Amino acid sequence: MAKLTKKQKEARAKIEKDKLYSVDEASALVKEITNTKFDSSIELAVRLGVDPRKANQMVRGVVTLPHGTGKDVKVLALVTPDKEADAKEAGADYVGLDEYLDKIKGGWTDVDVIITMPSVMGKLGPLGRILGPRGLMPNPKTGTVTMDVAKAVTDVKGGKIDFKVDKTGIVHAAIGKASFTADKIAGNAKELLETLNKLRPTAAKGVYMKSIFMSSTMSPSVQLDPKTV
Repeated sequence: MAKLTKKQKEARAKIEKDKLYSVDEASALVKEITNTKFDSSIELAVRLGVDPRKANQMVRGVVTLPHGTGKDVKVLALVTPDKEADAKEAGADYVGLDEYLDKIKGGWTDVDVIITMPSVMGKLGPLGRILGPRGLMPNPKTGTVTMDVAKAVTDVKGGKIDFKVDKTGIVHAAIGKASFTADKIAGNAKELLETLNKLRPTAAKGVYMKSIFMSSTMSPSVQLDPKTV
């Protein structure tokens, strides 16, 4: 096991053993124990009492974080010429169609989100092997396949994120930056957790939120009390 640095030991010492923290307490504590020279991301890991292998227990959705993600999200809008002006005005970083499809075929994926229209999805199908593993394939369920391209771009730029339970039953999501105030971190965390609660599958039995951990990029994790959510 790697030796802990002095800062890591100090950070761990501030976390009370076996204590389950409220969202507000955890948000303040994670901010306090983050000592990176860069602006670390704050993340939540929520273990759900679901079986993702069963279609009726899959948890997937979108949420607009009230205080944004703190990240400059690069958006590619793959649209027909009549929608290009709307996408550009909404703030899309790259706008076009065939030229970007060719770039993606060549391996270019230097974007965070791709937004497109239903009529264009047929052209994206062959690119699934490139976009799929990177989580870039547009999907109507996450609002990235839509006729209202301008609204989709605005939402993503404003803090809209999508999430999906992984095969181990955990939802991982970045909810802000260490430079945020503790109140903003807590506000974003509560919004995500409330959304997860609303998405509880009817087929899920027993305890739904089994455990919740908050951490920054290089901090120890702080365990939250699911009962306070």
